[in-house]
Amino acid sequence: MAVTSESIAVVAVTEAGAETARRIVAALPGAQLHGRADRVAEADVPFAETTSHIRSLFSQGVGVIGVCAAGILVRAVAPILKDKQAEPPLLAVSPDGASVVPLLGGHHGANRLARKLAEALSGHAAITTAGDVALGLALDEPPEGWRVANPDAAKPVAAALLAGEKVRLEVEAGEAAWLKAPGLGDEGELGVRVTDHEVMGDDELILHPPVLALGVGCERGCDPAELSELVHRTLDEAGLSARSVACVTSLDLKADEVAVHALAAELGVPARFYHAAELEAQASRLLTPSDVVFQETGCHGVSEGAALAAAGAAGELIVAKQKSARATCAIAKAAVIDPAKVGRPRGRLFVVGIGPGEAIWRTPEVSQAIAQCSDLVGYGLYLDLLGEATAGKTRHDTALGAEEARARRAIELAAEGRTTALVCSGDAGIYALATLVFELLDKENDAAWNRVEISVMPGISALQAAASRAGAPINHDFCTISLSDLLTPWEHIQRRLKAAAEGDFVVAFYNPVSQRRRDQLPAAKEALLQHRPATTPVILARNLGRPGETVRVVPLAELNVDDVDMLTLVLVGNSETRVANRGGRDWVYTPRGYAKKWE
Repeated sequence: MAVTSESIAVVAVTEAGAETARRIVAALPGAQLHGRADRVAEADVPFAETTSHIRSLFSQGVGVIGVCAAGILVRAVAPILKDKQAEPPLLAVSPDGASVVPLLGGHHGANRLARKLAEALSGHAAITTAGDVALGLALDEPPEGWRVANPDAAKPVAAALLAGEKVRLEVEAGEAAWLKAPGLGDEGELGVRVTDHEVMGDDELILHPPVLALGVGCERGCDPAELSELVHRTLDEAGLSARSVACVTSLDLKADEVAVHALAAELGVPARFYHAAELEAQASRLLTPSDVVFQETGCHGVSEGAALAAAGAAGELIVAKQKSARATCAIAKAAVIDPAKVGRPRGRLFVVGIGPGEAIWRTPEVSQAIAQCSDLVGYGLYLDLLGEATAGKTRHDTALGAEEARARRAIELAAEGRTTALVCSGDAGIYALATLVFELLDKENDAAWNRVEISVMPGISALQAAASRAGAPINHDFCTISLSDLLTPWEHIQRRLKAAAEGDFVVAFYNPVSQRRRDQLPAAKEALLQHRPATTPVILARNLGRPGETVRVVPLAELNVDDVDMLTLVLVGNSETRVANRGGRDWVYTPRGYAKKWE
């Protein structure tokens, strides 16, 4: 089972263990902190009951690192243990971080995680797997990028080594310095073969090192099936194993090509891209240079050039360009290929809404996206609200009001191949920057920008937060209106105010006032008073989810501009909105008509 940080939950059941849990999350970008809601102050994913939560995560294939007693984890997952080959890693970490114990999935990521965490926490990895302890290696959990063709063969080979028997080692490709254990040598009935070829091994464990760079090119909109078929046919004809492909590489013009990314996903490797000048630097090494390709792309060969660039100066082209109707591929070989040092990935831009501020109001999807990022762009206050989630990331703070500069910077960083988050408060699509991103993309039509992979991720809006704090005022038809006339002419805002008042909508006012704008809110108040009672409840919610939060309810007639600032959301009920004092406090709600069913 492939384990990535994005598929790991770090579970803290006490605030004492939460500090260690946060250090673990920092060491595993993409992992999420799951905290017991009544004990852990801030967590990406709060939960109510420990055993059921851990059991649910584990059953979904999520790796679990519990900062708690090992017994808690064991009792949680014991009833659902079935297939050791399919179960995710399960690790226990002592609250002080001194001990890291892989309980399950030792050879499916747990042992590797334990060693990594022990180093990060300055603790000890309590590895109990026989092969790891006695031999110092796990044959069925090779280093990153390596693949095992026949995992079932690992057990008899390891057993032979543990019994003191000799096992032959044949290294036909790559560097295998990690394969050192007493008994591994030139002879033995059983063997370990390291190869980039597709072979069968009845008495051998077959290991495939990451030594092949697969360069590809294709026409725009190429069918992914055509590229895949070409690649697999080429590998088969050369006798090469797809398990030794370290990465799929191409020209940066193909960074948004569906077929290229589908192929990389199918092979389970990263896709990496080069500028035309970088591929043209390989021109003297190409076997099939093309002037036609140069005229179209700026380099004399895409697939061969990309393969050679990834293999490096010491690599060699072992399969020249192969063609199908709309695609090409070529293969280069090197002693070792680290995809992280090859070309650049397709840039990603997450436009995220972080909610009102508190981590507990931030969605797990947004927390996971931020964890994956190398760069964060946003108004300084919003980035500050992320707290420890900014650790290890490059911050690009911008001033309040510099929205266009902020959005441009985020897109440009992503176009450079970085994984970037444009951070907005509340929801990114409600009076925030998601629209500006698409406006800029539409206006500029920049080729590099257009290749960026963009995801917009919602957050809890100020409207939702204010409504939940007050009760249920937007449980019927409502609308939102921004009272800022910086971008919208005041006459347009007046027309919308009139329509909302006549339609008897519950109305949320964003940007109600500023130091300069003091007249719009009183005008909005007068427009609403023409169509609803003076006693209509108005919710004034300030600093929601942050220190100094206040939520007040006043009658519409008493709404005063001096009681409102830019950190306040003004939520005005409709003609039927009620205030009910129950449990020692006022609750605001808007009936939906259920009372008619009770008559």
